[in-house]
Amino acid sequence: MSELEIPVTWKGKDLSFPARLQQTGYTHRILVDVNGVEVALEPDEEKNYRAILVDPDHPDAKKLDAGLIAAIVEVVESVVR
Repeated sequence: MSELEIPVTWKGKDLSFPARLQQTGYTHRILVDVNGVEVALEPDEEKNYRAILVDPDHPDAKKLDAGLIAAIVEVVESVVR
């Protein structure tokens, strides 16, 4: 697995999230640690990324901001395309 950092500007703050690229067969997913909660970014048929909580029962999972996740996905899509 490849280690990387995803830089995001969110609400006027520069943030960085550690991530790992995981390749399986003909596809891949990016596992991002968002404030202690692991989020998997997987490409769909149109090459857009969808975010999936790896552990939806994590105590902090409900605290994640959907806008922040969307900003992370936007950064990933801008690099991949």
